[in-house]
Amino acid sequence: MHLKNFMIISLTAIIITGCSNGEESSDENADEDPKTEHTAEGDDKANKEKPDENQSNNDEQSDETREENPNEDEGNEKGDKQSDEENKENDKGSKDTHSYKDDKALPKVTLEYGDQGNKVKNVQQALNKLGYSLTLDGKYGWTMVWVVKDFQAQFNELQVDGIYGPGTRAYIEDALAGNLEVQPGSGMKADQNNKDSTNNNDQSSDQNNQSGHGSAQVISDPSAVGVLVNKKHHLPADYIPPNLVVPDVRFPFTEDLPKRQMRQIAANALEKMFAAADQAGVDLFAQSGYRSYDRQEAIFAANAREHGQKAANQFSAQPGESEHQTGLAMDVTSADINFRLTTAFANTDEGKWVAEHASDYGFIIRYPKGKTDITGYQYEPWHLRFVGRKVAKYIDANNITLDEYWHDQ
Repeated sequence: MHLKNFMIISLTAIIITGCSNGEESSDENADEDPKTEHTAEGDDKANKEKPDENQSNNDEQSDETREENPNEDEGNEKGDKQSDEENKENDKGSKDTHSYKDDKALPKVTLEYGDQGNKVKNVQQALNKLGYSLTLDGKYGWTMVWVVKDFQAQFNELQVDGIYGPGTRAYIEDALAGNLEVQPGSGMKADQNNKDSTNNNDQSSDQNNQSGHGSAQVISDPSAVGVLVNKKHHLPADYIPPNLVVPDVRFPFTEDLPKRQMRQIAANALEKMFAAADQAGVDLFAQSGYRSYDRQEAIFAANAREHGQKAANQFSAQPGESEHQTGLAMDVTSADINFRLTTAFANTDEGKWVAEHASDYGFIIRYPKGKTDITGYQYEPWHLRFVGRKVAKYIDANNITLDEYWHDQ
């Protein structure tokens, strides 16, 4: 009985122990899933919190950096502005070096003694950049004429006439770009030496000119309004003046011939002069204006055959030496002399009026009386040459020729 009870008690204990172990195992397995979920949730939470922590650290570090370098942002901003300003300055400098500033660009016009304004001032500024010391007053006075001549004299291709024109402008631009070397003051000194040498050979040069161009210089800036054309300065054979037009004045012929033409600037002045002459009761007629190189060659050849070359050279220009090729000259005449071109024109009402008033409109009598030894041509009261009003008035007031005008500059 006791043994039986003992066995029952033992068996019961074994069963209870086994149940107890099973529940613990189930609890462990049950605890694993919640633990795993908790870990994932915790990791997720940790991951979510971690960036905030890092961000906080970064923000703190950024704040610390800003505290250590409080002017860094301001400095960067100033640096950017400074960089922009430097870039602008560099661009400005680049423009000044290569193409000049727009408001100081070299003017594409012809300027000469007596002209005034900003265009003259721009040329003065350009020449000063090359080492000259002109007063920036916008006045084309004798000092500026000398400076321009000094510049021109340093280059064989330029005519030394003191007139600022397309050729001179191109050389100034090249000099500003650093492509040409300019030594202020050296040009006129060299030019004077050349003149002294030339004067010693004037006699033989004149002899050569009777049979050809001899030592005549080809004009490099033929479009200049004040260009000097004579037996020592001749135009290129292929030169055709720009802006040729037919002035609205009277002609004694109706044919549409090239000799009706003049350059626009001279044609405008001729129209004003003719209008003034009409108001004064004077009937001028335009007889002969523009003449090409080839046409002049034919005319001189015909005169040389008829009168001999030496005689023809006193009243007829050789090709390239005629002012008519410039488009700035016009022969005028009167019905009183049957529209001929003779010295008798000087005694007509038209001739007298022209002698007194031509300079008011920018014209001169190019070959005046008593100046044959200077001009190389006989007296031609009918031959008018446009040089601009200021120069014309100066020449007229001083009773000189265009040759003397440039020789004195």
